[in-house]
Amino acid sequence: MFAVIIRAILPIAILIGLGYLSRKKEILKQGDEKVLGSYLYYFALPALLFINIAETNFTRETLKFVFAGMLPVFAVIFVYLFSFAVLRFSKDKLYFLMVTFFGNFVFFGIPFVMFVFPGREGEGLAILSSASISVLGVFISVLGLELSKIKEKGIFKILKTVTVQLLRNPLILSILAGLMVYLFPVKVPQALSSVLHMLGGTTSTVAIFMLGAFLYGRKYVQLGQAFMYSLTRMALMPAAAYAVTLYFGLSQIQSAVIVLMHAMPLAIAVSVLSDKYDFHEDTVASVILITSVGAIIYLPVWIFILGIR
Repeated sequence: MFAVIIRAILPIAILIGLGYLSRKKEILKQGDEKVLGSYLYYFALPALLFINIAETNFTRETLKFVFAGMLPVFAVIFVYLFSFAVLRFSKDKLYFLMVTFFGNFVFFGIPFVMFVFPGREGEGLAILSSASISVLGVFISVLGLELSKIKEKGIFKILKTVTVQLLRNPLILSILAGLMVYLFPVKVPQALSSVLHMLGGTTSTVAIFMLGAFLYGRKYVQLGQAFMYSLTRMALMPAAAYAVTLYFGLSQIQSAVIVLMHAMPLAIAVSVLSDKYDFHEDTVASVILITSVGAIIYLPVWIFILGIR
């Protein structure tokens, strides 16, 4: 078990540290991390998602795994909406809680699961779970941000805006394209498959390194409040996922992938979105800091609970 923790956490900690130092020592300048982010967002991650989904053999067991991965999202949003109706806390707090559903499933989640479970099975399960969970997470997060501007827009216009944003997202498009190739089916040429696998193979190192570069030089405020919001990603979501996997009786590796994926830090993209919507930018940055750095501590706890060896 401790060998798994070291194998998964040590590379993450080193890469985050190197990314942070690259900014501190001015090897990378302010804004350079955006170049890395663009490479991941438009090339490496779409390639990884597309080719793995296109080459996945979807069986009843696979669909059961995908459904089990999505169910915790519905469970937790129901808890938050019910709590809002009963406790009557502010709409602003509800919208912030909705924003926390956008986890770093792809940039952080896929590399981390691949460190925990080296090999094609771990990679395939990580991509399947991140693909399904991220669609829901992005939708709920952007919906929360749009609702924060509800005085300026009607509800139907908000839903249209959220849908359009999803359909313009290259990660979502690559997921849909991969599904289309599988369903028809279309044989991906070997040469193209090799190129896509090569691009996708760069994801782990670049994504975690970029996270370290992103964390440098940010303004972090209201850390106590940010910690409370961080509990969604650190505790509540993975706990709900753990309960769901027990109910469905999934295999250990399937259960572990779903739980760990739901425990991923808040996505870096939320910082960009919070700037765009003028929505608690500094607090969002603090949540990203707490969940990303805290992952080095709380993810091993979940590995221990899951009994991964």
